[in-house]
Amino acid sequence: MASTLADINSQIKKHDEQIAQLRKQAEELRNQERAGVIEEVRKKIAEYGLTASDLKLAVRGGRRSVVAAPAKAAAKYRSPTGETWSGGRGRKPRWVTEALAAGKSLSDFEIK
Repeated sequence: MASTLADINSQIKKHDEQIAQLRKQAEELRNQERAGVIEEVRKKIAEYGLTASDLKLAVRGGRRSVVAAPAKAAAKYRSPTGETWSGGRGRKPRWVTEALAAGKSLSDFEIK
């Protein structure tokens, strides 16, 4: 069964249109399901008297968002002036780079 390039391109175009229609249908179904889930959640919130703080939600600028504090790594190094660094996360602090440039070792600043 020999197909020409034009036939294949035509089939691709038809399939692309079908994919677009299916994606639109999927989005509509998702929105309908989402509305149902939102209603269920609202009923449960009312039933159990839950608050935003119970759910770890905060209101910022009129919009609700989940508040998640980033996990802080424990300090592994301390400078002579009391500054700390966990080591390995992001750039080295200035006091570390200056100390290393001056010939010191990270082990000189380890918190024991």
